[in-house]
Amino acid sequence: MITVSDKIIKKQKNFWNHCLFHPTDAIEDSWGKRILDRMAEDRAATTIRIYVMLEDIVYTDMNGKLCYDFRANDLRLDYLTEKGYDVLLAFAAMPDCIAKSSKNKTSVSFNKTRYKGKMFNTSPPADYKVWEEVCYEYIHHIVERYGIECVSSWRLQCFNEPDIPDFFMSELSHEAVAERVREYCKLYKAFVNGACRVSDKLKIGGPALAIYIEEFLIPWLEYVKANNLKLDFISYHNYGCLGFYDARELGVNALNVDNHFNKHQRLVKAVTKCGYQHLPIVMDEWGTVGGGFKNITQVPELIFRETEVFPAFFAKFITKFINSDYIVDKLMLCLSGQHEMTDEFTGFRGFFTMSSIAKPIYNGFVLAARLKENILDCNCEDNNVFIIPTKDEKNNFSVMVSYSDDDFSENLPEKLETLTFNEDISGKRITVFCIDKTHTNPYRMFEKMGVKIPSTEQLELLRAEGRLKPIAEYIAGENEKISLKLTANSCILITVE
Repeated sequence: MITVSDKIIKKQKNFWNHCLFHPTDAIEDSWGKRILDRMAEDRAATTIRIYVMLEDIVYTDMNGKLCYDFRANDLRLDYLTEKGYDVLLAFAAMPDCIAKSSKNKTSVSFNKTRYKGKMFNTSPPADYKVWEEVCYEYIHHIVERYGIECVSSWRLQCFNEPDIPDFFMSELSHEAVAERVREYCKLYKAFVNGACRVSDKLKIGGPALAIYIEEFLIPWLEYVKANNLKLDFISYHNYGCLGFYDARELGVNALNVDNHFNKHQRLVKAVTKCGYQHLPIVMDEWGTVGGGFKNITQVPELIFRETEVFPAFFAKFITKFINSDYIVDKLMLCLSGQHEMTDEFTGFRGFFTMSSIAKPIYNGFVLAARLKENILDCNCEDNNVFIIPTKDEKNNFSVMVSYSDDDFSENLPEKLETLTFNEDISGKRITVFCIDKTHTNPYRMFEKMGVKIPSTEQLELLRAEGRLKPIAEYIAGENEKISLKLTANSCILITVE
């Protein structure tokens, strides 16, 4: 029995409906726009993190003078602002023309290059004053174009994962953290100087940390404090553990929410040690497990990215953070790599398949977006049932219920559950949505089709299955008891309006 009280425990802003959209330059393309249009229509994500891609903007003329071409950037930001998205801008790679070296390139992708044949230049700038000037010119441009009121509501982030060679100083080993943090400190200082020359109203932060919390974050925060640098938020990435292979070697479960929670605890401890516990923490990339650009051909277990397991993980993940004392400003799911699909269900990160079929995780986001701002008290004795009971000021209820064990196995027995409200809901409309093996699950339908390549007619059936629709809708009677059938890794939303 699940009993939802009318007692409000706390007010909780939605920190979970946000994402990283990658590749950034897909915003220019029809398939990228389709995804962004759908997310805006369903309100599945409200903040989008993108790379600034200075490599598309900054160049030198024949005399070696720095020049700027903002056309591609403006197309991308115009589209996001027109759709009503909040934005986090990551200054994520060094333009060749100002880099110390033009040879230190990485793809950080499944293919040999990034999207459209591009690469990341991981080099520091040849001259930090020039880097400062580039940051100033870019920020000055967007403030002129969109206005300080708009841009000051965004977040500006210095670089991406500067603690690892994939993005910063790739010529050095993975363990050369001390060298990277020394260069990043100079990078951040120049970034702050450039931004503050435009306006002190801007929200500035970093470092979009990948792995090395204690080794990188603490010395950087000490540098920020010693130099009295502006810092408005702290960002980092949380994938729980590096990957399924690493988890096997360590003898731990790769799919376990506690992996993420433990990493967050370490980060908070480091932030508190440096005296910055008052700042917002932005998890500007998260995923269930590392191996972001791998797919099921390399790691078959990554099929969970296509199934009901992913939204169950998401529901449990946000439940744990809501119920904790930790305040997370934003959780941003990483959609990186979505351009690399060659078949429909390949285990890459993304909300949609190659043919625009909505995956269960996308609909999990759509359901979570319907949660209200007041968290209610509730009672349930089953440790495998996770509940987010909410209501708004008009006494409309939204309750998310998910059912999973520690490692999200398929062995949980089916469970019949009853949900009741202490408050009288008679006469109100009850609507029940469900994501499980048999509801809102195109991949499971695809499995039953038994084909490798769906026909045109089958693709339409799969798209229809990916469209969220109620499994029940009726008017509540007196002392209404709502019956729920919970199966392994199911995720259900009940609305009462």
